[in-house]
Amino acid sequence: MSETAELPAMPKIETKGGVVAYLSVDGARKAAEFIKIAFGGEEVFAYPEDEQGRTMHIHLYVNGSSMMLGDFYPEHGHAKETPAGFTIQLMVDDIHAWFDRAVAAGCEAIVPPQEMFWGDTWGQVKDPFGFIWAFNQPRAG
Repeated sequence: MSETAELPAMPKIETKGGVVAYLSVDGARKAAEFIKIAFGGEEVFAYPEDEQGRTMHIHLYVNGSSMMLGDFYPEHGHAKETPAGFTIQLMVDDIHAWFDRAVAAGCEAIVPPQEMFWGDTWGQVKDPFGFIWAFNQPRAG
């Protein structure tokens, strides 16, 4: 899609959650497809890809919240950067199922699920795009 081509209007879509992660990723389309498999994501909107295979916006629902992705556009001042300094935390009710699905999809296991000092069960993975995801299952009662 050329820079002069008109993009479709974004439909009215519910944004879920009070804080929404918006990830910049080299390969947003591939990352969205991975998130669908590894974390049960549901795509609700995406702008079409340009001639270089990039998309400026993809909206997903993951675990009851919105998550958004877009490719880097260095020619518009949005240079590629390595993810750093944050973790995407998922509050879950079956941590082993979430963790195992993510690892089976291609995530690297960093911390296997285990009971932590604060009483919850917690684990962590790294996805193929460099993002760190953590799972937290609150202790019962």
